Amino acid sequence: MDKFIGKRLDGKYEIHNLLGMGGMAYVYRAYDRVEDRWVAIKILKEEFSDNSDFLRRFRNEAKAITLLSHPNIVDVFDVSFGDRLQYIVMEYIDGITLKQYIEQEGAIRWDEALHFTIQILMALEHAHEKGIIHRDIKPQNVMLLQDGSIKVTDFGIARFSQSETQTMTDKAIGSVHYIAPEQARGDYITDKADIYSVGVMLYEMITGRLPFVADSAVSVALMQLQAKPVMPRELNPNLPRGLEQITMRAMEKNPVDRFQSAGEMLDDIDRFRHNPGMVFHYDLQTGRTNFEPSRDIESYDSARFKPNYNDSYEYEEEYVRSRRGARGAMVVKGIIAAAVIIVLAVSAVWLLKNWDTMLKPEEDEQVEMPNFVGQIYEEILANPEYAENFRFKTTQGNDPDLQPGQVMQQTPNKGILVKKGSEVELLVNGTIEQVEVPDMKNYTQADAIALLKEYNLKSKAESVADDEIEVGHVVGTDPQAHTMVDVGTTITLKVSKGPATKKTRVPNDLVGKLKYDVTARLEEAKLKVGSITEDDTSELGKDIVISVNPASGSEVSEGASVDIVVSSGKGASKTVSKDISLPSGVDMDIAVKVYRNGSVVVEDTVNPMYAGSYPLSFSKTSGTDTVVVKLNDQDYMYLTFNYDTQEATITQTFEFIPPNGGGDEPDPSSGEEGNGNGGDIQPSGD
Repeated sequence: MDKFIGKRLDGKYEIHNLLGMGGMAYVYRAYDRVEDRWVAIKILKEEFSDNSDFLRRFRNEAKAITLLSHPNIVDVFDVSFGDRLQYIVMEYIDGITLKQYIEQEGAIRWDEALHFTIQILMALEHAHEKGIIHRDIKPQNVMLLQDGSIKVTDFGIARFSQSETQTMTDKAIGSVHYIAPEQARGDYITDKADIYSVGVMLYEMITGRLPFVADSAVSVALMQLQAKPVMPRELNPNLPRGLEQITMRAMEKNPVDRFQSAGEMLDDIDRFRHNPGMVFHYDLQTGRTNFEPSRDIESYDSARFKPNYNDSYEYEEEYVRSRRGARGAMVVKGIIAAAVIIVLAVSAVWLLKNWDTMLKPEEDEQVEMPNFVGQIYEEILANPEYAENFRFKTTQGNDPDLQPGQVMQQTPNKGILVKKGSEVELLVNGTIEQVEVPDMKNYTQADAIALLKEYNLKSKAESVADDEIEVGHVVGTDPQAHTMVDVGTTITLKVSKGPATKKTRVPNDLVGKLKYDVTARLEEAKLKVGSITEDDTSELGKDIVISVNPASGSEVSEGASVDIVVSSGKGASKTVSKDISLPSGVDMDIAVKVYRNGSVVVEDTVNPMYAGSYPLSFSKTSGTDTVVVKLNDQDYMYLTFNYDTQEATITQTFEFIPPNGGGDEPDPSSGEEGNGNGGDIQPSGD
């Protein structure tokens, strides 16, 4: 039995189950009882707790991680460093790793690969701006959510994973396939190492394989240093040339030849997405030489920080070179002058022969049709080059596997020469249609699958024990019946496998507990959570369990489903309170009357000198109340109590006139939240 499961850390984090473990830490799913949310807790293994150097650096790094706040980076909520226990509390991600997705799909569509890569680069750009280098970017450290968004995890931990000099062993095999050459050598690391790792991941996504594979971590590291990977288009001929160039530039052996920042790589990806047919000219942008490991960091640093002069400058050699250059320059100038004369003569002859042609009206300009398939229609319209050269006509298609707005087909096809301003017909993927999950309880598995196909939904089956439903028939679904889902969503059919040989009982005292407590207790009892239905009529608070089926104490098979009914909170009584200010400078007893929807609900006496404010508090399930406060039978304040928003708003105030004072005209200025409506609001009944 795991010693942490079932325990509560610091009185607030209740640990439920183990999610996974790595070389340094265990990761658990836990429930934060203070913040009312599920979290993931990474607890360092005991063997690291006595390493003072590791602990010091790990604590500093954990503090740095909390500086990161980005939608594509897993949030860190809390860190704790006790004498024997160190842990980091992070948001709980319900998804799979990018590595798992690649293993399931093989080579994935290049537009999908770019969708993931863009999010990873945006996360790294934010981290690099904060001075944090990941150092262990790999698909195992990227979580993929159901909506296609990603979260980068494990920032900075790998950097402090060893207290001694790093050596390349088989224990590093999980990361060695993605590390940059300078990391493999143990050299100084910059943010360009992360760029290299992104390039390797992009290579793996679009080809379905790693660039370097060998029998040992040491062999892979040597390949990172010396070998050239197979070009992606040799493995996947359908890849655009521009995408191959982006991938290989990110994987350059020399850091100075890579993209110099995550933002720079994002810029080129953006250019490519707007024009997938483009070709980059990286070889013209940098003076490439064969990569020399010995000059790696020196050349990188000199490229960034060029000195103003060199003390070892060879002045004598330059003098000889300049004298030779002077004589050579005279010869060059003569050649150039002769060339200019020849060009002028040829141009004059051409003008005489083509004068008439030049005066004729210009023929229609032709342009090559780009490849619009795969691009997003809104991005096409935003491209000034496309807007100048083409007119677009669209029809709507529907493919749940594509993004909304993505171009599915085009007419004319790419590569054809057309007149500038020609019309292009695009079939654009429409917004994803939603359907309601049908109730298929007691359906046979075959009938349920056929019905889901009619709804354009996918299906997969999961066998569950059930004491009542016949074997092979549907017990329930996930998502449950009557839930609205996107067309193309996979519905899990929970199919009965009959009663289990082992029996258990539904735990007692479930009713009245919070939903999260009940589901956790069911899982501990080796039962499955069935449908969860919300009851709007219950007066209990939100997520409080009203009933379970089978009932508590019932004997059922292990693995059986238990349905839960919880309160939605909509029928619960809500209390709204408001302290109102009393008139200042009044030292006498005054009569307070409070009207709620026209009926007197409070009669009291108060001296404003000793009580600067007066509390009002009312309860109701929903809707609003009009509240009028009178002092000595003078209208003093009008308020609205809203039980849906749980707010009380002052709508108008009046000046209080003490006895023997003047009239009781309304104060022209509204109260702290008044709206200046004068005396338009009057107390009224429901």
